[in-house]
Amino acid sequence: MKKIATPDRRELLKAALGEIKADLAVKNTRYLNLFTGEEYPATIFIHNGFVVHVEADDLKAGLDNVKEVIDADGAYIVPGLIDAHVHIESSMLTPRNFAAAVIPHGTTTVITDPHEVGNVAGEEAVRYMHDAGLDLPMRQWINIPSSVPAVPGLEEAGAVFDAGVVDRLAKLKNVIGLAEMMDYKGVEQGSERTISMIEAAERNDLYVQGHVPNEFGRALSAYAVGGPTTDHETRTGEEAKSKLRTGMYLDARESSMAKNIDAIWDGIKDLPWRDRLALCTDDREAADLLKDGHMDHVVKRIIQNGMPAIEAIRASSLHAAQEVGVTNLGAIAPGYVADFLLVRDLQNFEPEQVYFEGKLVAKNGKMVVPIEPKEFEIEKRNTVNVLPLDLKDFQLRAPNGQQNGKVKVNVPVYVDYNDSMTRLQVEEHEVKDGIVDIGDDPDLAYVITVNRYGKANKSVGLIRHFGEVNGAIGSTIAHDHHNMMIVYRYPKAAQRVYEALVKCGGGISCSSEDKLLQTLELPVFGLMSNEDCFETAKKGKVMEETVKSIGLDTLKPLLRIVTLGLTVMPEFKYSDLGLVDVLETKLTPIFSK
Repeated sequence: MKKIATPDRRELLKAALGEIKADLAVKNTRYLNLFTGEEYPATIFIHNGFVVHVEADDLKAGLDNVKEVIDADGAYIVPGLIDAHVHIESSMLTPRNFAAAVIPHGTTTVITDPHEVGNVAGEEAVRYMHDAGLDLPMRQWINIPSSVPAVPGLEEAGAVFDAGVVDRLAKLKNVIGLAEMMDYKGVEQGSERTISMIEAAERNDLYVQGHVPNEFGRALSAYAVGGPTTDHETRTGEEAKSKLRTGMYLDARESSMAKNIDAIWDGIKDLPWRDRLALCTDDREAADLLKDGHMDHVVKRIIQNGMPAIEAIRASSLHAAQEVGVTNLGAIAPGYVADFLLVRDLQNFEPEQVYFEGKLVAKNGKMVVPIEPKEFEIEKRNTVNVLPLDLKDFQLRAPNGQQNGKVKVNVPVYVDYNDSMTRLQVEEHEVKDGIVDIGDDPDLAYVITVNRYGKANKSVGLIRHFGEVNGAIGSTIAHDHHNMMIVYRYPKAAQRVYEALVKCGGGISCSSEDKLLQTLELPVFGLMSNEDCFETAKKGKVMEETVKSIGLDTLKPLLRIVTLGLTVMPEFKYSDLGLVDVLETKLTPIFSK
């Protein structure tokens, strides 16, 4: 168990006893006691960034012995929100720009897994995310990436992490855990790499975060025995109940793409106890941060589904702190860090004021303290290191020199336009002059994955039910290997997208059959913009409309291609090494016999 260090315990004791003036008192609050479930009027006393006393009886007592008094005017006072699992990179914002975007929404702490940048540039990139997140009016706690690469042998990324990396990065000030163990089959089967990393985390007093989609029974028990204590990859009520019964912390997710709150709540709402339910965003685009918010939106969604408001607040604060083993965060009580919000209406849940360590940092949706800009050399580094390709490299050539006739192809098929799950089916396609022809089928497309870390690896295959792509869309955001992936109907369009992404240092690009249409430049690791949330969201919106113009009209068209490289999400995905059978953790041939 851990505690956030107190600056001077003896001074806090004196402030608690009223022997010295406290820094701040917040009066006329509607106080929600997260330990008893009660609501009552209270005055909160704060000193040196910590709560020292909560007065529920004589609400005027001690107000003359305080340096500053704030009148909440009947607003609810609730703890600052904690995101139990997030990838900051998925917002396409750097850590400091991300902070400016989420703090006004009441988020005062995030548990972030920087495995996106880790896969691109290794330990140096993780250290960058750590250092860029320091000295902010919020906490950006780091979980050491375990998924670099996500599944060794099935993809090649820009680095390889092992137990030695865990030991080194554990020394960083804001490291708190080992990030999601995405190689869940490796955990269940006791692979040397996964177990050694878990053991390294445990000897460094780090908690172990999980990632275990659609597992039940003995497989789920094996995963829990392996060491991970949490999971955010839960999509059904049946899964949610099973994981809570196993004793895991369940991080109910509401991301830009995966909206799981409704199903999870429906599955667990009748359980007598839900003390191990926390909330998270996982991946949320800049545009969604502006339109919907951050953790405040997740709280609002689960309240709208029927969870009592006080329990939703508990799940978004105290439970998340308990999950990571911190004992003095996530509640407004003596000895706890004074992160808190003033909220007028719990059902609508819009923070009017946001306090971090006892200081006002945001009001009415805007920051009131500056976030000091910092420059980092690594932000300017071009990480797109690919070999030259010509037009024939984008063609799916039949095996064994076959020139004409038909060939059987193993084709992943998305089960839904707005989900990352796929199945495999064998299809027969025409071969013309040695090239597999997909004809006029709008539900079918080619996909190429090109290693962007200086290696010659590439794979070309087919994908069905991805969404219509009357041209090409490509991205250097491709969870989690982040090699360059392009989905296309026309090889020439794919070549244009490839060249555009190489030129700008990474991002998302789109071409019609005849011309390049738009490129969203993300030069920071090929994943993030160096602009603020407003500019990034504006450019993202333009890119989204462009992608829709060539037919890809899914819920989140920019994130659609991102899911195609997820070699840890069932059942078949692509990497630079080929077609990956996720459940069997092996490569499978593009062509079927």
